[in-house]
Amino acid sequence: MSDIGVLSAHLLSGFQKELFTRLAEAGHEHLRPRHGAVMAYLALDGSRASELSERSGQHKQVIGTLIDELERLGYVARQPDPADRRAKLVVPTEMGRDQMVQAARIVKDIEAGFARQVGAERFAAFKEVFGEIAAHYR
Repeated sequence: MSDIGVLSAHLLSGFQKELFTRLAEAGHEHLRPRHGAVMAYLALDGSRASELSERSGQHKQVIGTLIDELERLGYVARQPDPADRRAKLVVPTEMGRDQMVQAARIVKDIEAGFARQVGAERFAAFKEVFGEIAAHYR
């Protein structure tokens, strides 16, 4: 059997391929897996770029570039942070919120497929243990 790194890479690759293929079918064909570093961590009421960097584990410059791309694509907008006018919030647009809803639905469906594949109890246990292990790298 392959080591955990190889298995994780295969799982991530297959998961992303299915997620982004289905997002494209739902009208979000311009999104790429790299955009997940912003979209997967973005709060509906907005997030600061520094928060997105911290949550995703990506460098602030990478997040800034991704925010620029997503802004050009119409998924996010920058707005003044009401708590600190000097700071900016990255806020999902209507298209961004639709993508977030679609992605949550697709992820739930993919996970349901895994549960059918190995059994609901085994999948729940796997997800719990995998989460505990992954927390070590956050």
